[in-house]
Amino acid sequence: MSSQVAQVRRFNRTVTQRVGALNDHFLSRDRPLATSRLLWEIGTEGGEVVMLRSRLGVDSGQMSRMLRALEAAGLVTVTPSEVDARVRIATLTEKGLTERAILDERSDELAASILDPLDAARRTELVTAMRTVERLIATSLVEVRQVDPETPDAQRCLRAYVAELNRRAPQRGFDPRKGATAEPHEVRPPNGAFVVVYLRGEAIGCGAVKHHPGDVTDIKRMWLAESARGLGLGRRLLEHLERLAREHGSTEAHIETSDVLPEAIALYRSAGYVEVPPFNDEPFADRWFSKSLRATKAG
Repeated sequence: MSSQVAQVRRFNRTVTQRVGALNDHFLSRDRPLATSRLLWEIGTEGGEVVMLRSRLGVDSGQMSRMLRALEAAGLVTVTPSEVDARVRIATLTEKGLTERAILDERSDELAASILDPLDAARRTELVTAMRTVERLIATSLVEVRQVDPETPDAQRCLRAYVAELNRRAPQRGFDPRKGATAEPHEVRPPNGAFVVVYLRGEAIGCGAVKHHPGDVTDIKRMWLAESARGLGLGRRLLEHLERLAREHGSTEAHIETSDVLPEAIALYRSAGYVEVPPFNDEPFADRWFSKSLRATKAG
């Protein structure tokens, strides 16, 4: 164990030095890495301050100082949410969007400078190793926790879920109150369950099961933050929801989804779901999937 700990520490030192994490002018801009990272995490759609704080693992004081610095530079505005005035939303200004684009370009250049000295085989080896490290670290930090669907973390995830669907298909207008609903009472025991995915203590995803008579369970409201995708967490969340369905006694899982979510469609197909005729009246759905849970039914 001690040799493994020593290796992890060497790895940490090498990475922080190589990417310039200790430099007060990260990527040759006028701010350190932490503040640049906040600028990037706010993203093009903005973000709730409490979620940004959790995502970066900083306390409220540090978050306030970083936001003030970005506001003073004209890069960010912080305003109350239109949905809940108690929630503060950080949004990039036009200048902030430009600065974020510069950070993306400089980050690409830094990544290329790491890869350029290596031949093709070693580049592949390094990138594969990085992907493995990222996935394993994320796995060690992830918790899937069953919660009440009206808790603040659950509601934040649901708002982000609805916002993404409407961003991807603004002309269609997803309304969670219509069609195949997943209202709080429908995804509470014994009718169902709601889970939140936590990464480093931050709520970065959600999902629910809604049980029906006849041993059928709908899998609902599956969502992961963009920053958490590509780490295998979607499959882990799906498997967790299937396990909840089996524990309830269901022998079949149903999922409906939209063509604007090709990643979700690919996940469902790879997990053994088959496309079937529509089984509900969800107006936002384009495809309906079913999977038998009998082969691995618990007990």
